[in-house]
Amino acid sequence: MNDSSQTQGSAVISFAAVVIIVIGLQMAKDLLVPFLVAAFLALITVRPMLWMQKNRIPAVIAALIIVSIIMLVFAVVGTIVGASIAEFTAALPAYQERLDKIVQGVATFIGRTLSRDGAFESLGDMIDPGWAMGLAATILNSLKDVLTNVFLIIFTMIFILLEASSVETKVAAAFGRSTQSLQRPRVFLGNLGRYLGIKTLVSIVTGFAAGLLTWAIGLDFPLLWAMLAFLLNYVPTIGSIIAAVPAVLMALVQLGPGEASATAIGFVVINMVFGNIIEPRLMGYGVGLSALVVFIGLVFWGWVFGPVGMLLSVPLTMTLKLALESDKRTRWIAILIGSERDAQYALQRRTA
Repeated sequence: MNDSSQTQGSAVISFAAVVIIVIGLQMAKDLLVPFLVAAFLALITVRPMLWMQKNRIPAVIAALIIVSIIMLVFAVVGTIVGASIAEFTAALPAYQERLDKIVQGVATFIGRTLSRDGAFESLGDMIDPGWAMGLAATILNSLKDVLTNVFLIIFTMIFILLEASSVETKVAAAFGRSTQSLQRPRVFLGNLGRYLGIKTLVSIVTGFAAGLLTWAIGLDFPLLWAMLAFLLNYVPTIGSIIAAVPAVLMALVQLGPGEASATAIGFVVINMVFGNIIEPRLMGYGVGLSALVVFIGLVFWGWVFGPVGMLLSVPLTMTLKLALESDKRTRWIAILIGSERDAQYALQRRTA
């Protein structure tokens, strides 16, 4: 067998292995999602954990303090938002029906005005505006379902935090790697934790501003729109758009076109201020992924793990990128899915 045949056979085997792994992840999502949420929370809180350890607070006590605060937040959010989610889900069919009538009326008017032969009269049948509101309900209900496994998430998070301070020593002892060889993963995890921490703070403020806006306009369920803006702010670029559309449609159905326009303008201002001005100044760097890959990752991880996978798409894709960078045979894929800045850095290293 020549080298080209061996290469083709290896490529086929690798592709088949990837397909099997992806299908396995999708089948095991009910078990894996709570662990992913726990890892996500651990990455956000590991810096306060290590800071407390440096100030001579035992690791167990530091972990318990962090977990107690998170449990308190879960309890408050679950109590306040849980009832609103149930009410919104129950009222959703009525809102969707009213929205469909509005869209049908507009489509009929456009069809009669612009087309004598009725070419546009079926435009309303081709548009499903209620899909966006249904997506909002799906995301919020999925979050509520995940939080039913709160004890599994909390216990997993405790053990991850307790292992955080000793994992580097264990890896070096197990695989014989020097401290220098672990520098890249250490920097990556540090940057990822910092990114998620800053993103969480900005998302909290964004959600508060969205909730205040919708409450001031008089929209039903302002807490839900605040929660949706908070959650989808983790998705760069398109997350803010997805969060704004259901609120704007709700304003159109409930209050009218003027209030819907005000809601849209308010969301644009909020995302311009926090997403394009404040957040970049706090970050000092991007996520290291191209905009196209961010969108594809959103769709892919959403398909694998459901709505929670959409929220965790950026951390998961960045982790995949790190894994691809660690092997010379797959490093080119990491460069292609990375940002232009990463590609320029790789090009400089190659020509140096």
